[in-house]
Amino acid sequence: FQPGSYSYSIATMGCNLKCKHCQNWDISQASREQIASIGYEVEPEEIVKKAYDTGCKSIAYTYTEPTIFFEYAYDTAKIAHRYGLKNVFVTNGYISREALEMIAPFLDAANIDLKSMSDSFYRKICNAKLQPVLESIKNYYELGIWIEVTTLIIPGYNDDPKELEKIASFIKNIDPDTPWHVTAFYPTYKLLDVPSTSIFTLRKAVSIGKKIGLRYIYQGNIGEGEDTFCPNCEEKLIIRKGFHVIENNIINSRCPVCKTLIPGVDIDGVMEEK
Repeated sequence: FQPGSYSYSIATMGCNLKCKHCQNWDISQASREQIASIGYEVEPEEIVKKAYDTGCKSIAYTYTEPTIFFEYAYDTAKIAHRYGLKNVFVTNGYISREALEMIAPFLDAANIDLKSMSDSFYRKICNAKLQPVLESIKNYYELGIWIEVTTLIIPGYNDDPKELEKIASFIKNIDPDTPWHVTAFYPTYKLLDVPSTSIFTLRKAVSIGKKIGLRYIYQGNIGEGEDTFCPNCEEKLIIRKGFHVIENNIINSRCPVCKTLIPGVDIDGVMEEK
Protein backbone atom coordinates (compact mmCIF):
# COMPACT_ATOMS: atom_id res chain seq x y z
CA PHE A 1 0.00 0.00 0.00
CA GLN A 2 1.62 3.23 -1.24
CA PRO A 3 5.22 2.07 -0.63
CA GLY A 4 7.66 4.87 0.15
CA SER A 5 4.97 7.46 0.89
CA TYR A 6 4.35 9.37 4.10
CA SER A 7 1.24 8.77 6.19
CA TYR A 8 -0.10 11.21 8.77
CA SER A 9 -0.80 9.13 11.89
CA ILE A 10 -3.40 10.02 14.50
CA ALA A 11 -4.99 8.40 17.55
CA THR A 12 -7.08 9.05 20.61
CA MET A 13 -6.85 7.44 24.02
CA GLY A 14 -8.35 4.06 24.84
CA CYS A 15 -8.99 0.64 23.32
CA ASN A 16 -11.70 -2.02 23.27
CA LEU A 17 -9.17 -4.76 24.09
CA LYS A 18 -6.89 -5.17 27.10
CA CYS A 19 -3.89 -6.95 25.57
CA LYS A 20 -1.22 -7.88 28.10
CA HIS A 21 1.46 -7.33 25.46
CA CYS A 22 0.24 -3.95 24.16
CA GLN A 23 3.12 -1.85 22.88
CA ASN A 24 1.12 1.36 23.31
CA TRP A 25 -0.38 0.52 26.69
CA ASP A 26 0.37 3.97 28.11
CA ILE A 27 -2.28 5.49 25.83
CA SER A 28 -4.49 2.49 25.06
CA GLN A 29 -5.04 1.63 28.73
CA ALA A 30 -4.91 5.14 30.17
CA SER A 31 -7.20 6.04 33.07
CA ARG A 32 -9.79 8.81 32.90
CA GLU A 33 -7.45 11.06 34.86
CA GLN A 34 -4.59 10.43 32.44
CA ILE A 35 -6.78 10.99 29.38
CA ALA A 36 -7.46 14.55 30.49
CA SER A 37 -3.74 15.37 30.53
CA ILE A 38 -2.58 13.74 27.27
CA GLY A 39 -3.00 15.04 23.75
CA TYR A 40 -5.03 17.97 22.47
CA GLU A 41 -8.19 18.62 20.47
CA VAL A 42 -7.93 18.95 16.69
CA GLU A 43 -10.83 19.33 14.27
CA PRO A 44 -11.01 16.81 11.37
CA GLU A 45 -10.51 19.58 8.79
CA GLU A 46 -7.29 20.63 10.51
CA ILE A 47 -6.00 17.05 10.57
CA VAL A 48 -6.54 16.70 6.83
CA LYS A 49 -4.99 20.08 6.06
CA LYS A 50 -1.87 19.22 8.06
CA ALA A 51 -1.57 15.87 6.29
CA TYR A 52 -1.99 17.49 2.89
CA ASP A 53 0.37 20.41 3.57
CA THR A 54 3.15 18.09 4.79
CA GLY A 55 3.05 15.97 1.63
CA CYS A 56 1.44 12.88 3.14
CA LYS A 57 -0.45 10.57 0.79
CA SER A 58 -2.68 9.08 3.47
CA ILE A 59 -3.96 9.37 7.02
CA ALA A 60 -3.42 6.40 9.34
CA TYR A 61 -5.78 5.85 12.26
CA THR A 62 -3.47 3.91 14.53
CA TYR A 63 -1.55 3.50 17.83
CA THR A 64 -4.72 2.66 19.78
CA GLU A 65 -7.93 1.37 18.11
CA PRO A 66 -9.71 3.41 15.41
CA THR A 67 -13.14 2.06 16.30
CA ILE A 68 -12.80 3.81 19.68
CA PHE A 69 -12.89 7.13 17.83
CA PHE A 70 -15.02 5.91 14.93
CA GLU A 71 -17.11 9.07 14.46
CA TYR A 72 -14.00 11.24 14.48
CA ALA A 73 -12.26 8.91 12.03
CA TYR A 74 -15.34 8.85 9.79
CA ASP A 75 -15.58 12.64 9.62
CA THR A 76 -11.85 12.93 8.95
CA ALA A 77 -11.84 10.21 6.30
CA LYS A 78 -14.61 11.88 4.30
CA ILE A 79 -12.70 15.16 4.21
CA ALA A 80 -9.44 13.36 3.38
CA HIS A 81 -10.96 11.90 0.22
CA ARG A 82 -11.95 15.38 -0.91
CA TYR A 83 -8.28 16.33 -0.66
CA GLY A 84 -7.20 13.24 -2.60
CA LEU A 85 -5.76 11.52 0.47
CA LYS A 86 -6.30 7.86 1.29
CA ASN A 87 -7.30 6.45 4.69
CA VAL A 88 -5.82 3.49 6.56
CA PHE A 89 -7.02 1.70 9.69
CA VAL A 90 -4.41 -0.07 11.84
CA THR A 91 -6.80 -2.17 13.86
CA ASN A 92 -7.41 -5.15 16.12
CA GLY A 93 -10.36 -6.13 13.93
CA TYR A 94 -13.10 -5.50 16.48
CA ILE A 95 -15.70 -3.66 14.40
CA SER A 96 -19.30 -4.43 13.44
CA ARG A 97 -20.29 -5.09 9.84
CA GLU A 98 -22.68 -2.12 10.03
CA ALA A 99 -19.96 0.32 11.08
CA LEU A 100 -17.55 -1.05 8.49
CA GLU A 101 -20.11 -0.67 5.70
CA MET A 102 -20.63 2.93 6.79
CA ILE A 103 -16.97 3.92 6.52
CA ALA A 104 -16.00 1.57 3.66
CA PRO A 105 -16.50 4.15 0.87
CA PHE A 106 -13.83 6.29 2.50
CA LEU A 107 -11.51 3.57 3.84
CA ASP A 108 -8.81 2.49 1.40
CA ALA A 109 -6.80 0.01 3.44
CA ALA A 110 -6.52 -1.75 6.79
CA ASN A 111 -3.72 -3.52 8.58
CA ILE A 112 -5.52 -5.97 10.85
CA ASP A 113 -4.02 -7.85 13.79
CA LEU A 114 -4.64 -11.59 13.81
CA LYS A 115 -2.96 -12.31 17.11
CA SER A 116 -3.72 -16.03 17.24
CA MET A 117 -6.08 -18.70 15.94
CA SER A 118 -6.82 -19.68 19.52
CA ASP A 119 -9.91 -18.31 21.24
CA SER A 120 -8.21 -19.15 24.53
CA PHE A 121 -5.34 -16.80 23.64
CA TYR A 122 -7.75 -13.97 22.88
CA ARG A 123 -9.65 -14.52 26.13
CA LYS A 124 -6.59 -14.83 28.39
CA ILE A 125 -4.25 -12.31 26.76
CA CYS A 126 -6.62 -9.77 25.19
CA ASN A 127 -9.86 -10.10 27.16
CA ALA A 128 -11.60 -10.65 23.82
CA LYS A 129 -12.79 -13.36 21.42
CA LEU A 130 -11.32 -14.71 18.19
CA GLN A 131 -14.42 -15.08 16.01
CA PRO A 132 -15.28 -11.37 15.68
CA VAL A 133 -11.77 -10.75 14.36
CA LEU A 134 -12.02 -13.52 11.76
CA GLU A 135 -15.39 -12.19 10.62
CA SER A 136 -14.05 -8.64 10.38
CA ILE A 137 -11.10 -9.67 8.22
CA LYS A 138 -13.54 -11.32 5.81
CA ASN A 139 -15.80 -8.26 5.90
CA TYR A 140 -12.98 -5.85 5.08
CA TYR A 141 -12.01 -7.98 2.09
CA GLU A 142 -15.59 -8.41 0.85
CA LEU A 143 -16.13 -4.65 0.98
CA GLY A 144 -13.17 -4.08 -1.34
CA ILE A 145 -10.81 -2.58 1.24
CA TRP A 146 -7.14 -3.47 0.73
CA ILE A 147 -6.09 -5.61 3.70
CA GLU A 148 -2.82 -6.69 5.24
CA VAL A 149 -2.61 -8.96 8.28
CA THR A 150 -0.11 -8.70 11.14
CA THR A 151 0.78 -11.37 13.70
CA LEU A 152 3.02 -10.38 16.60
CA ILE A 153 4.74 -13.64 17.49
CA ILE A 154 5.13 -14.11 21.24
CA PRO A 155 7.42 -16.93 22.43
CA GLY A 156 5.47 -19.61 24.25
CA TYR A 157 2.09 -18.12 23.40
CA ASN A 158 1.46 -18.21 19.64
CA ASP A 159 4.72 -19.41 18.09
CA ASP A 160 3.84 -23.10 17.68
CA PRO A 161 4.27 -24.14 14.01
CA LYS A 162 0.75 -25.60 13.88
CA GLU A 163 -0.64 -22.31 15.16
CA LEU A 164 1.23 -20.40 12.47
CA GLU A 165 -0.02 -22.84 9.83
CA LYS A 166 -3.61 -22.13 10.90
CA ILE A 167 -3.07 -18.39 10.64
CA ALA A 168 -1.42 -18.66 7.22
CA SER A 169 -4.15 -21.00 5.96
CA PHE A 170 -6.90 -18.62 7.08
CA ILE A 171 -5.24 -15.74 5.23
CA LYS A 172 -4.67 -17.83 2.11
CA ASN A 173 -8.32 -18.87 2.01
CA ILE A 174 -9.27 -15.20 1.86
CA ASP A 175 -6.65 -14.29 -0.77
CA PRO A 176 -3.09 -15.66 -1.16
CA ASP A 177 -2.02 -12.17 -2.28
CA THR A 178 -2.87 -10.73 1.14
CA PRO A 179 0.40 -9.56 2.76
CA TRP A 180 1.21 -11.24 6.08
CA HIS A 181 3.48 -9.37 8.50
CA VAL A 182 5.12 -11.57 11.14
CA THR A 183 6.63 -9.28 13.74
CA ALA A 184 8.94 -9.69 16.70
CA PHE A 185 7.72 -9.28 20.28
CA TYR A 186 9.76 -7.40 22.88
CA PRO A 187 8.99 -7.59 26.62
CA THR A 188 6.45 -4.93 27.55
CA TYR A 189 3.50 -4.03 29.77
CA LYS A 190 2.27 -7.21 31.56
CA LEU A 191 4.51 -9.67 29.68
CA LEU A 192 7.85 -8.37 30.86
CA ASP A 193 8.99 -11.88 31.78
CA VAL A 194 8.58 -13.22 28.23
CA PRO A 195 11.72 -13.28 26.03
CA SER A 196 12.00 -11.41 22.75
CA THR A 197 11.15 -13.23 19.53
CA SER A 198 14.21 -14.68 17.82
CA ILE A 199 15.06 -14.09 14.19
CA PHE A 200 14.89 -17.85 13.70
CA THR A 201 11.26 -17.93 14.81
CA LEU A 202 10.33 -15.23 12.30
CA ARG A 203 12.20 -17.02 9.53
CA LYS A 204 10.32 -20.20 10.41
CA ALA A 205 7.02 -18.31 10.21
CA VAL A 206 7.95 -17.00 6.77
CA SER A 207 8.83 -20.51 5.64
CA ILE A 208 5.50 -21.83 6.92
CA GLY A 209 3.59 -19.06 5.18
CA LYS A 210 5.32 -19.73 1.87
CA LYS A 211 4.66 -23.47 2.17
CA ILE A 212 0.96 -22.77 2.79
CA GLY A 213 0.88 -20.61 -0.34
CA LEU A 214 1.05 -16.98 0.77
CA ARG A 215 2.86 -14.83 -1.80
CA TYR A 216 3.86 -11.77 0.21
CA ILE A 217 5.28 -12.27 3.70
CA TYR A 218 7.26 -9.71 5.66
CA GLN A 219 9.23 -9.74 8.89
CA GLY A 220 8.96 -6.80 11.26
CA ASN A 221 10.73 -5.28 14.28
CA ILE A 222 13.84 -7.30 13.46
CA GLY A 223 15.83 -5.56 10.69
CA GLU A 224 15.51 -8.07 7.84
CA GLY A 225 12.89 -9.66 5.62
CA GLU A 226 11.21 -6.38 4.68
CA ASP A 227 11.67 -6.50 0.89
CA THR A 228 9.04 -7.36 -1.72
CA PHE A 229 9.77 -10.11 -4.25
CA CYS A 230 7.94 -11.17 -7.39
CA PRO A 231 6.07 -14.38 -6.49
CA ASN A 232 6.71 -15.75 -9.98
CA CYS A 233 10.38 -15.10 -10.81
CA GLU A 234 11.58 -13.90 -7.35
CA GLU A 235 12.93 -10.63 -8.73
CA LYS A 236 13.47 -8.13 -5.89
CA LEU A 237 10.83 -5.48 -6.50
CA ILE A 238 10.96 -3.18 -3.48
CA ILE A 239 14.04 -2.79 -1.28
CA ARG A 240 13.35 -1.41 2.19
CA LYS A 241 15.46 -0.32 5.12
CA GLY A 242 13.48 0.39 8.25
CA PHE A 243 10.69 2.79 7.36
CA HIS A 244 12.32 3.81 4.09
CA VAL A 245 12.03 2.46 0.55
CA ILE A 246 15.50 2.40 -1.00
CA GLU A 247 14.41 1.14 -4.40
CA ASN A 248 11.09 0.42 -6.12
CA ASN A 249 11.29 -1.40 -9.46
CA ILE A 250 7.58 -2.04 -10.06
CA ILE A 251 6.40 -0.69 -13.42
CA ASN A 252 2.69 -0.24 -14.12
CA SER A 253 1.89 -2.64 -11.26
CA ARG A 254 3.99 -5.38 -12.86
CA CYS A 255 7.31 -7.10 -12.29
CA PRO A 256 9.85 -5.50 -14.68
CA VAL A 257 11.30 -8.93 -15.55
CA CYS A 258 8.43 -11.41 -16.01
CA LYS A 259 5.54 -8.89 -16.18
CA THR A 260 3.58 -10.64 -13.40
CA LEU A 261 0.82 -8.40 -12.06
CA ILE A 262 1.64 -7.24 -8.52
CA PRO A 263 -1.41 -6.43 -6.36
CA GLY A 264 -1.53 -3.35 -4.19
CA VAL A 265 -2.52 0.31 -4.05
CA ASP A 266 -0.35 3.00 -5.67
CA ILE A 267 2.65 0.67 -5.72
CA ASP A 268 4.52 1.81 -8.84
CA GLY A 269 8.07 3.05 -8.61
CA VAL A 270 8.26 3.97 -12.29
CA MET A 271 5.45 4.79 -14.71
CA GLU A 272 5.92 4.10 -18.39
CA GLU A 273 4.60 6.63 -20.88
CA LYS A 274 1.61 5.38 -22.85
